[in-house]
Amino acid sequence: MDPENKPKGPSPHYSLYQREVFRHGGETGQLPSFSVHPEELQESTKKKLGDRAYFYANSNAGLGWTDRANREAFYRWRIVPRALVDTNTRDLTTTLFGHRIPAPILFAPIGINKLYHQQGELVPAKIAGELGLPYCLSTAGSQPIEDVARANDAGAAIKNESNSVWKYDGNNGGNAQSPRFYQMYMGHDDEITLSLMNRAWKSGFDVLMLTTDTWQLGWRPTDINLANYTFYYPACVGNEIGTSDPVFMRKHGEELARDSGKWIDHSVWHGKPHTWDKVRWLIGEWKKMSNGRPFVLKGIQSAADAIKAHQAGCDGIVVTNHAGRQVDGAVGSLEVLPEIVEAVEDKMTIIFDSGVRTGSDVFKALALGAHAVEVGRLYVWGMAHEGEAGCRHVMKSLLADLDITMTVAGYRSIKEDVHLNKDALRYNPSGVPPGPSEHARL
Repeated sequence: MDPENKPKGPSPHYSLYQREVFRHGGETGQLPSFSVHPEELQESTKKKLGDRAYFYANSNAGLGWTDRANREAFYRWRIVPRALVDTNTRDLTTTLFGHRIPAPILFAPIGINKLYHQQGELVPAKIAGELGLPYCLSTAGSQPIEDVARANDAGAAIKNESNSVWKYDGNNGGNAQSPRFYQMYMGHDDEITLSLMNRAWKSGFDVLMLTTDTWQLGWRPTDINLANYTFYYPACVGNEIGTSDPVFMRKHGEELARDSGKWIDHSVWHGKPHTWDKVRWLIGEWKKMSNGRPFVLKGIQSAADAIKAHQAGCDGIVVTNHAGRQVDGAVGSLEVLPEIVEAVEDKMTIIFDSGVRTGSDVFKALALGAHAVEVGRLYVWGMAHEGEAGCRHVMKSLLADLDITMTVAGYRSIKEDVHLNKDALRYNPSGVPPGPSEHARL
């Protein structure tokens, strides 16, 4: 909290963002325009947006029990604080696929960001660049790949010119440029697949991520109620990566003019699952194209599949259940993380996703063996409120939350004290987290 206490360390002083907010309130009366308390933020986003926009990123499969299981799993793991530890200088840095990054947090791939702000994916891509954090672009995005890359570069340029406590230049080794991930929804036309990969690679996306759990959308009653499939509506957004692709447009441009759903139905959520053989083909093509850059498989929920991913040649996996949006009544992702980590040990990079809301959640996933954590709905909720400013506020708040959690809990270094440290946690098999209505009464 003391602005004069600035010991030199490897991480930006994220915790000072709390003081910055307090100072604005005390000196000028300027308060944040929306709450970053996760439940309150979700509720205010619902009021801010129309139902179709809100439910695109917030609908869950079935009764929403998998989404609930994600939060219950975090609730059951409890942090064990340590006393009298010198955390004055903290180290939140980590290395991800050869890139040294200031904190183990990624912007998860979420489609159709134009539902939340007119600039769509350009907003989070720019903020990720400013913060030096990896950004993941979805094939269902609503801005061309090349434009998103330029926005990410623009954000990185702002970071490099800044003299603030948020500046991070990666001087401790590795590449200071944070990795850009391209998240692939792979259709069954290999020529289009290769075109998308080539565009991503040429635009500086040097990690390819294949999603395995969304060949078609899960059964989401809140979307059914609204017939909420934006691609079929006249003012369609979400086709921009397709309409900017020369191969797709050469083959299907005329059809797209008659059927706005052609891109999404043909190349994204096509309803025809692939197999491990096709994954091996894709890995081979990506490795040839990118000179051996990493390939990540997203959607792993079992130790057996994690082992198969390693055997198939994957460099990493994302342990996720698509935030509870695909299979109702499934396991919470954090429930299966320990057994997946045990199964693959240090053979692959493990990224965790699903249900992350707070700095404590990030801490818990790292302690259970994840190398980094993806955050999705939080940044979408922020940008829905105030575009760049809202997205920045939410992500800086999350980073401050993680930094402060480590400070007050007595853990100095992500790599040395938190990662794979089950002694930092205690499991409680009973109890469930209170719902939003109970939070409101507390």
